[in-house]
Amino acid sequence: MVTQRRAGARLEVRALSKTFELEGQEPLLTLDGVDLVAAPGEFVAVIGPSGCGKTTLFQILAGLESPSSGEVVIDGRHAENQLGACAFMPQRDGLLAWRRTIDNVTIGLELAGVRRQAARERAAPLLERFGLGGFESAWPWQLSGGMRQRAAFLRTVLLGKPAMLLDEPFGALDGITRSELQLWLLEVWSEVGSTVMLITHDVSEAVFLADRVYVMTPRPGSVAASLAIELPRPRTLELAESPEFGAHEARLRELLRTPRAAAIHADRA
Repeated sequence: MVTQRRAGARLEVRALSKTFELEGQEPLLTLDGVDLVAAPGEFVAVIGPSGCGKTTLFQILAGLESPSSGEVVIDGRHAENQLGACAFMPQRDGLLAWRRTIDNVTIGLELAGVRRQAARERAAPLLERFGLGGFESAWPWQLSGGMRQRAAFLRTVLLGKPAMLLDEPFGALDGITRSELQLWLLEVWSEVGSTVMLITHDVSEAVFLADRVYVMTPRPGSVAASLAIELPRPRTLELAESPEFGAHEARLRELLRTPRAAAIHADRA
């Protein structure tokens, strides 16, 4: 599927492919001609079966892996191999056991060359908004799962990048905490105004959070379809009970069941 180019796009992935060379084995084609677009301030979700290359895609966008072919464009500029071009929050929160909360959320700034005290001063006013007020000096083991994820997200936001990549940030949380953090994430995103790309295996989560959802095929991963989520904002938990929400869920589940057919249909359209 070839994604239509958008003027003023924040992030574009064009014909991106990735092959891993494995010792003693055949080369493994993981991504095959991925095309997608995210506009400034847009919330985009990426869903697809396990092993289809979603995390590899995000690692390339973050500059942690190099593509075999294709290109990444951020704000009109080519961004391949530029470590830190996007802020990346991986599946695990990555909090360091020997650093207190305030020093965990500022570690990205410190690695970028900001002095520790200056980084702390930048983070301090945001701790309360991120549900971490009063826990500045807490060790990671003293934080709940939800608080650890909020700390990881604050660490990501503080980098001030034009796009944030969130790789299943709520996948390990219980249902109640997950719902609470989804609402919280939408509130913070509306305030920050950044472009967000989210990997999730949860169709309901994709519909609830995103403006647009990209569906990927099984490995080698490519984009089978793109679905605009035409639901009002701000989103509420009650919205998930609406027929419109259910229709979007049903369409995405259908696309996930037959992703290759969806991609062929899109190419012929």
